[in-house]
Amino acid sequence: MKLAVIGRGLIGSAAGRHLAKAGHEVTVIGPDEPEARRDHKGVFGSHYDEGRITRGLDPWPFWSRVSRAAIARYGEIEAESGIRFYTEAGSLMAGAEGSRYMTQLQAVRDRDGIACDSYDTAGLAARFPFFSFPDGTIALHEPRNAGHISPRRLVAAQTKAAERAGATVLRATAQGIDEGPDGVRIATDQGEVRADRVLVATGGFTNLLMEAPLALTVLARTVALFRVSEAEARRLSAMPTLIYLDPNGDDPYLLPPILYPDGKWYVKLGGDPVDVPLKDAEIGEWFRSEGSAEVGDFLETAIRKRMPDLAIEGRHTMPCVTTYSPENIATIREISDRVCVAVAGCGRGAKNSDELGRLGAELVAGNALPDWALEAAV
Repeated sequence: MKLAVIGRGLIGSAAGRHLAKAGHEVTVIGPDEPEARRDHKGVFGSHYDEGRITRGLDPWPFWSRVSRAAIARYGEIEAESGIRFYTEAGSLMAGAEGSRYMTQLQAVRDRDGIACDSYDTAGLAARFPFFSFPDGTIALHEPRNAGHISPRRLVAAQTKAAERAGATVLRATAQGIDEGPDGVRIATDQGEVRADRVLVATGGFTNLLMEAPLALTVLARTVALFRVSEAEARRLSAMPTLIYLDPNGDDPYLLPPILYPDGKWYVKLGGDPVDVPLKDAEIGEWFRSEGSAEVGDFLETAIRKRMPDLAIEGRHTMPCVTTYSPENIATIREISDRVCVAVAGCGRGAKNSDELGRLGAELVAGNALPDWALEAAV
């Protein structure tokens, strides 16, 4: 059976690796990152970055489970590809004591036996002097199996590992799917690919390929990168990642200094205060932008509040998107006899993409998914 995966982002590249390792004949279709983002007229990926938080804790059982499964295979992926993408910096999740958010996290910790350290406000100030928290804050800290990944290098690692396992990688853009009784024809900008079954893993661009649109919501996101000196990066070398739930419902996420391809160190903060849905035709234009300057200002105010001693040398913003399903879990299901989809990271998909890709690989290969993979998290 010939299989194809459309999309060479985080989920698609993972699916290609799992299918190739299982001995399937598989072609993974997807372009490389464009060299000039502002001039690019094709599709984009949300993995064009160096920092995403990874952790086992999550208020929703589905996301905690897939995250821990993926994290357990990071070493395997790095060994198979020779590409390092994971930094075990630890992860801190904080919020008001007694809040629904923190209560859910504590329940997940207890249910799944996730190794965490607990801190109150005084303990946080002593253990993590990089941050400033309001009175009444508590936090759970995962010192192991948590930290941050480079999504860009993770995709490169998955792609190389898939090729080494026997997958064919076609660096092309899919333009259409034609399903017939004898198989699927996939039109690309480099010719036609034929397969018996196909997995579509194209993130926010998925409905551009679907004959019947899926119930997906694509939201515009802006992240801010705050440039710091190498000396400041050394000062913050023990800083974990941080997610903090504000009383107003915002949940900004913060990463420690990371060395970017331009040779400079950046502290990254994300967390748009307002959701802005994008129509299909607007997604490419958003990726060609610099994101929202207003959100950038909001994030700068937020980081100066959370890290008042941070020595910022400059700031710039980047666009990104997140794709959500109505069920608040990844959409991994059959669309027809020959076409399956694996999309919707719901703002959590980078760290657990290897497990989402594995589930997509199982489905397109004709295997049933476990019940837990279909349980809504709303």
